[in-house]
Amino acid sequence: MLETSRLRLRPYRPADAPDLAREANDLRVWRTLRDRFPHPYRESDAERWIATHAQVTPPTALAIARRADDRLIGGIGVERQADVVRFTGEVGYWLGFAHWGRGLAREAVAEFVAYCFARFDFERLEAWVFEPHRASRRVLEASGFRLEGTARRSVVKQGELMDSCLYGLVRSDLRATELPSPP
Repeated sequence: MLETSRLRLRPYRPADAPDLAREANDLRVWRTLRDRFPHPYRESDAERWIATHAQVTPPTALAIARRADDRLIGGIGVERQADVVRFTGEVGYWLGFAHWGRGLAREAVAEFVAYCFARFDFERLEAWVFEPHRASRRVLEASGFRLEGTARRSVVKQGELMDSCLYGLVRSDLRATELPSPP
């Protein structure tokens, strides 16, 4: 479990399903994510997600919960890439709409980045963001990620073709004092 001043990043639990479904079932959230994130997001989707990720050790997907009451408000995860990019992890995150604009995503991403470099052998983390989602781009930049390029007209969401931005962060970008040695 990871903690910040306001958040707890922890493994998912079966009891999270109602909160996960409530927070995720919002078109405003879905518009910022890949289509594999269901909409509408039902409790059965939450149960399936939790069952799939609850047993992974060390966890690659964590619930973002309020520290005050441990209630789930979002999620964050990393997917290891394959083949020649196997030391790269793609980071993804989301928060329920009611929690936007408070600096919580930045807090979660910064803590999760340190966790990823400490627990896994990643040399690089990357994140793809739809170009119009400027708030998420600012979150990544505030967490040390650098804009590495824009893939023009590369994604389609709700029938709209748009650009996507690739952000990257390599282990050496962080000061040695910020990171423990990898396992």
